[in-house]
Amino acid sequence: AAHSAARQGLDVARGPLAEADRRVGRLEAEAKALAKLIDVEAKKLWPPAIDLVTVEKGYEAALGAALGDDLEAPVDPASPIRWAGAAADGGDPALPEGAEPLARHVTAPPELARRLAQIGVVDRAIGAMRVAHLKPGQRLVSREGDLWRWDGFAAASNAPTAAARRLAAKNRLADLESELTTARADAESKRHVVEAAEAEMHAAVAAEADTRARRREAQSHADAARDAHTAAEREASRLTARLSALAEAKVRLAASRDETIAAKRDAVLALEALAAIPELEGQLAESRGEVAAKRAVLAEARGEAQALAREAELRARRLAAIAAERAEWDGRKTSADGQIATLTERRTEASAERASLEGAPAAFAERRRALIDEVEAAEAARRAAHDRLAAGETALADADRAARAALEAFGEARTEAARAEERLEAAGRRLTDVAHEIREMLETEPEQTAALAELKSGELPEVATVEERLDKLRRDRERLGAVNLRAEEELREVEAQHGTLTTERDDLIEAIKRLRQGIQSLNREARERLLASFEVVNGHFQRLFTSLFGGGAAELLLIESEDPLEAGLDILAKPPGKKPATLSLLSGGEQALTALALIFAVFLTNPAPICVLDEVDAPLDDHNVDRFCDLLDEMTKLTETRFVIITHNPITMARMNRLYGVTMAERGISQLVSVDLEGAVRIREAG
Repeated sequence: AAHSAARQGLDVARGPLAEADRRVGRLEAEAKALAKLIDVEAKKLWPPAIDLVTVEKGYEAALGAALGDDLEAPVDPASPIRWAGAAADGGDPALPEGAEPLARHVTAPPELARRLAQIGVVDRAIGAMRVAHLKPGQRLVSREGDLWRWDGFAAASNAPTAAARRLAAKNRLADLESELTTARADAESKRHVVEAAEAEMHAAVAAEADTRARRREAQSHADAARDAHTAAEREASRLTARLSALAEAKVRLAASRDETIAAKRDAVLALEALAAIPELEGQLAESRGEVAAKRAVLAEARGEAQALAREAELRARRLAAIAAERAEWDGRKTSADGQIATLTERRTEASAERASLEGAPAAFAERRRALIDEVEAAEAARRAAHDRLAAGETALADADRAARAALEAFGEARTEAARAEERLEAAGRRLTDVAHEIREMLETEPEQTAALAELKSGELPEVATVEERLDKLRRDRERLGAVNLRAEEELREVEAQHGTLTTERDDLIEAIKRLRQGIQSLNREARERLLASFEVVNGHFQRLFTSLFGGGAAELLLIESEDPLEAGLDILAKPPGKKPATLSLLSGGEQALTALALIFAVFLTNPAPICVLDEVDAPLDDHNVDRFCDLLDEMTKLTETRFVIITHNPITMARMNRLYGVTMAERGISQLVSVDLEGAVRIREAG
């Protein structure tokens, strides 16, 4: 209990120490970064005047706006460009009403005294109204960094100037040094508490080890006493059995004594009767000795038998207890084996599942590629079907024209055939009527009448004319052709085929219409979703860009096409103090921050449960790393995402909830080390 209490006290004491060490490390890292930032210019040949200036908190932006790059000039007389110095003159004009001299809040070399005396600090709401009252050389500034000059020049406080940032960094560095001293003292006091807790724990461990040694010694004494007690119980059991045997022997001996007394009386009487026989007395004494010896042996054997029986009963009870205990241990062993088998099976299943899932990403990627191929194949099939449909429509149109031409030709032929049949029937009827008239009027056959008429006329037709007319008549007959008895059936077949083709054409036209409507609907929905997502991402991007850069503006643009589905994407960024430019014209750090803003803008639109960032803060300086960490804090508040960050930057590591690292305490043996910073904070707050 003492050891556990000491360890708990040590754990409780380590939490505040870890928090204090982290605070010291964070402050040292920030102070180191600020000192490095400030010392970059201090290494010049002539230190700038800004290194000799101290400004109150809250007036850094005002001083930076008032003096600007002039603070970079040195005050060393050896410098060709310097502050030569001009003492304040009583004849200098006074500042406008409501303006407070900036010199009251600035400690600077005397070379800057006259310049600072002509700079007034006003509220930004009345600054523009006081410009008309400024005298030559005077300036007005606000604490936010707005500037109004006597010649009408004005500058808004869009972003702090480099001088203001450097002055703020100097003030922050001074505060950090004070906080660092306090934090180091606090960490040292907490380290003493931890050392005391460690000493107390070591003492508790030693006391526990000593107590355990005494307990082992007492346990050995108790085991020896228990063995002695068991031996004494066995001896007592043996003595009890012996006493019982002796008691029984005593009872038997008493009975034997009574019997012996009675026998003695009988024997005395017999002896008296046999006194006359001297040899019988010796035999009687010998028999009495043998009987007494045998009785003693019998009594001792009975006692030992009873003792052995009791001891056997005790051993049987002990064996039964041992058997029950062994059965219990066997049961526990069986359950443990079952649990081990279950755990082994679960481990095997987990390993198999893990092995099966190792290829899942590749399978998903392969499936995605297969789906993309299928989509491309489907698109190619759609284009081929569209081509076939166009060809089918063309063929159908040609077939319709051919069918209409065939129907027209068939109708004309049928009409001509009907006309020819009518003419043939009329000629036949006329021929019959003429033959009948010839028979009735001339009483002769028509053939004879025609031949006779020709002979009488004396003018026979020319053979060529007859043959020509005969050929013409044959050609006319051949043109008419044979009578098609299946014409109506063929017409019905052609009409049925024409109806089928017409139905298929209508179905294809309707399918094309539905497909085009579906494509238009998909494109319309895709445009709406793309534009909606684009607006959301653009809003997140603008807000995150402004937050990361501490000002400025940025936006996403759709270019090269009015259709959002075919348009490209461009980024127009305007960091504070710069003109709007595309991403390629920004510096490396600005490009990295802009890319981070875009990535997190997309991420905010559709958050994931986990996000891995690998060395994203590598191209950033310490100031931008701080902004990046602030952005991560904001992302953790807005989403449920867990961020895993791979970094070597101490500022980033100081802002994390948990740290994981790999160390090699022994050569060739790597060890994973984790530090729960958030848990340490909770323990410290609970303490």
